Amino acid sequence: MILAIGQRPEMNEKVDYQEGFITKDHCPLTVPVRLQPLTDTYTVDPKPFARGKFATVRRCRNRETGVDYAAKCIRKRRRAVDVRHEIMHEMFVLKQSEHCPHIIRLHEVYESSTEVIFVLEMAVGGELQRVLEDHEVISEKVATRLMRQILEGVTFLHERNIAHLDIKPQNLLLTSTFPRCDVKLCDFGISRLISKGTEIREILGTPDYVSPEILQYEPISLATDMWSIGVLVYVLLSGHTPFTGETKQETFWNITSGILDFPEELFGGVSNDAKDFIQRLLITEPSERMTVKECLRHSWIRCGGNLENPWSDVVLSSRNAKVSVFSVEVAEEVTCGQEVVPLLQQSEEAVSVNVVEGTFQRHTHLLPVNHHHSKRERGSEKPCPPLPSRTPTKNRAVPEVEERIVELEGLNIGKRIIIGDERMSMVY
Repeated sequence: MILAIGQRPEMNEKVDYQEGFITKDHCPLTVPVRLQPLTDTYTVDPKPFARGKFATVRRCRNRETGVDYAAKCIRKRRRAVDVRHEIMHEMFVLKQSEHCPHIIRLHEVYESSTEVIFVLEMAVGGELQRVLEDHEVISEKVATRLMRQILEGVTFLHERNIAHLDIKPQNLLLTSTFPRCDVKLCDFGISRLISKGTEIREILGTPDYVSPEILQYEPISLATDMWSIGVLVYVLLSGHTPFTGETKQETFWNITSGILDFPEELFGGVSNDAKDFIQRLLITEPSERMTVKECLRHSWIRCGGNLENPWSDVVLSSRNAKVSVFSVEVAEEVTCGQEVVPLLQQSEEAVSVNVVEGTFQRHTHLLPVNHHHSKRERGSEKPCPPLPSRTPTKNRAVPEVEERIVELEGLNIGKRIIIGDERMSMVY
């Protein structure tokens, strides 16, 4: 990062921006670091429940209060390099964010000769990534509710010129069992402070979620997070990443080419509003992406999503022929027969629903969505290698019990691809 002579960042004149980090000498927040052993205050599980390249996370319980926390133990040296200043930066970011309900809360900090330990609030629902592994369908209604909370957390960071730079399902924690839960951002290990008149150029992030400007070694900005948010929404609604190739090199080529498509087998039941939201984020030019506040004003977020397809909340039960409407806002069942179904509304795109004589039918005609390209002249670009096949690997049969038939046309119920938790080797 380069500052003009005599220039200071606008965010907070008491904070020193050096290489994108807040230093302990200039941070206005006081964070006591305890030097006694963690086990003096907490009972610590011997086996980590999460592990990274340079950190482990263990459940711990306060001996006096009985409250459970997550102890994140971070090594102070990585490849023979002292990175304590990076750990302290993460600590200060967490401390600044302690009043934001959508960012994981830092409780205490301990330090030994080899590691720093963050005692963090315990998110009992686990990672959002596990939901993608365990559930075949995430409705737009649930997705928009979670995304609104994520965007509010990112807004808090961006108002303070903090870019997270690693937004992905593995770094989103759930407060309770899905879907009746809230979501919180975590892991600020590669976050950076951004200010006007400065440039930060680093190769960091997670391959499937990394932005084109990072791969091209161009300046990082708050807009870098917005690309990752676009990828995240694509994953939540389809179960697949938009640019994954057979190799990392092919993935990076796909990202920098900026070509985006919405395969019918993955997005046949997804609203055009959701696709528009994704398209406005996955733009190769950072300045043309929506900001986080513009995302919060987008109709897909404001209206709760899925206005065009009210049936994407449907989850089929294999034990009977009932259809459950599965969301936090709506928790009731619709049964086959002559009943009126007040939860369903006709969309503007020829969605028809019939519940007659034990037969439940749904017909959808979605408007076509053009492939998304960056605003560069397409004719001047090199041909992009074809994207790998993203055909779902598993389909569920629809039950037929006592002449009750359920026909769902265009609803994506394919098996989701599990996205690996792997950062680029150049991060550390």
